[in-house]
Amino acid sequence: MTVPQLSQKGQDLITLYEQMAREGFDRTNNKRVESEEAYSRFNLRDYKDLVAKTFSNHPISTVLDYGCGGSDWQADGFDEATNNTAVKFFGLSHAYRYEPARDIDERQPVDAVISFDVLEHIFIADVPNILRDMFSYADKLLFLNVACYKALALLPNGENAHITARPPAWWKGMVDSISIEYPEVSVCLLCSTEYRKSKVYPVWSAKKWAEQDAFVVTT
Repeated sequence: MTVPQLSQKGQDLITLYEQMAREGFDRTNNKRVESEEAYSRFNLRDYKDLVAKTFSNHPISTVLDYGCGGSDWQADGFDEATNNTAVKFFGLSHAYRYEPARDIDERQPVDAVISFDVLEHIFIADVPNILRDMFSYADKLLFLNVACYKALALLPNGENAHITARPPAWWKGMVDSISIEYPEVSVCLLCSTEYRKSKVYPVWSAKKWAEQDAFVVTT
């Protein structure tokens, strides 16, 4: 599988993430996560109501989960109240996945690309190209959640797994600059400053910036 335009460090990181998915990994609290539990959590479940609301404003029928980990959009129980799958909960026709560490590549054009807790795992020099790859598959919406704090997980070389932990304003500026190249795509950006505590930026698009009467852009 071809990973999009990664530096040598980025390619080396993919190898480390493959190892973590295959063998498990250590944590900063001296506990170990075994392979069957490695990156298996469906992280967007904590934000499912916000995601559903954002989807309904566009609307969204197809999704690409970029950096999906072990997320299963077809599994029952995504919504505890109804036991619905994620596909049914969001009213989707199809959900596709991309996870290079697990050799999953279903990348294709969709209404929305969604990526939770991925970008902080990308080597800093590769962030712009990964964002461009995400944007390139989104027809309507790019929904991003980025962790801005250190992880409990450790890479096999002992470094923290959140290798690009930057403040929310850094990520907003980075995504702003790439979104200009994809004016038709709306962006929803969440920056988690702590576990389950996020700064939510208003949805924006470069097209809306161009269409507004004012020159000053505040979103």
